[in-house]
Amino acid sequence: MVRQIRWLILTLLFIGACGNNPSAPIISLNNLQPLPAPTPVTSPPLRVSVASVVSPQGTVQSYQPLLDYLSAHLGRQVVIVQRRTYSETNELIGRNEVDIAFVCTSAYIDGRDRYGMQLLVAPQVNGETVYHSLLIVPAHSAARSMADLRGKTFAFTDPTSFSGRVYPTALVQQLGATPERFFHNTFFTYSHDTAIEAVANGLADGAAVDSLVFNFAIARNPTLADAVKVIHTSPPFGIPPVVTASGVRPQLRAELQTILLGMADDPSSLAQTALAVLGIERFVMIDDAAYASARLLRSQVGDLVP
Repeated sequence: MVRQIRWLILTLLFIGACGNNPSAPIISLNNLQPLPAPTPVTSPPLRVSVASVVSPQGTVQSYQPLLDYLSAHLGRQVVIVQRRTYSETNELIGRNEVDIAFVCTSAYIDGRDRYGMQLLVAPQVNGETVYHSLLIVPAHSAARSMADLRGKTFAFTDPTSFSGRVYPTALVQQLGATPERFFHNTFFTYSHDTAIEAVANGLADGAAVDSLVFNFAIARNPTLADAVKVIHTSPPFGIPPVVTASGVRPQLRAELQTILLGMADDPSSLAQTALAVLGIERFVMIDDAAYASARLLRSQVGDLVP
């Protein structure tokens, strides 16, 4: 009780001292100013890479409407990060320097095993999610199969390309040879449209190219149909997919998946233009099992492909 009385006396003395102190600051509430608006939190840009299935300039032109569509629906900037080879694109994904990538079939097989890249969606073309490797030669060529290209000049697309390197290498292996011994000369074009042009212009006696790119190139430039011809078509293989890096947040993966799967049903001109420019009907879900036959063939080709 005595202690409580002492605390009461001290409190009264303190209040009195503050009230009688002429130097105590006076706080006025008459001129209040609004607090500054908080700095808005902006999301980092979505980083997208596209394997150079077509030449870099063609890649940017073809994919820009899709990037614009993603940007509009995500409410954030979308930037494209380009590299020359498929392997360099895979390395970007492996280091989580890009979030989403459009890769070739063989690059996905390698990237899944090496970097843990994950399937997001796949393009559907002509109602299917498959494509072929086409063996092409100049229109005037007498070649009718890979056997007829022995001792000739052959254009590969990319060291990691399935349709442009793995499959034609497998054809050569079936003839009991290796590309180094079978062909007189080989070179890499680093894109499928450039490989088509190399054959059309007589720089190469043959090449193997992505059927989707070939059909799109012919539709865009019908004169190519008079310059090259297809002498062999591979069995169907899983179509080049859209993948995400292992470090992408599940929420972003789900959002990207929803946007891409819904594009075909979006009547806006932006959505329809983006699909039309790429020659895609829609994006659909796809399972790793779709790449089983390509994975088997790639393992058989072995060390000939990096």
